Amino acid sequence: MADIEAAKAAFNRFDADGDGLITADEYKRAMAEMGDPYVTGPVAEAIIAAKDANADGKLSFEEFWKSLQG
Repeated sequence: MADIEAAKAAFNRFDADGDGLITADEYKRAMAEMGDPYVTGPVAEAIIAAKDANADGKLSFEEFWKSLQG
């Protein structure tokens, strides 16, 4: 099980504008900053969609946390 404090720190790294949601663009940018330039827009969108429980096109912390739980 993931540590919730570490998950919050990771979430905040992805949530560039601090609005409490991770968009595909934010995900792509954060991955590039962490050294993964291969996450393209469509890849980021697919990753977000796979974890996006309410289908709003963004990840809330709750959705992010749930995805870490396995």
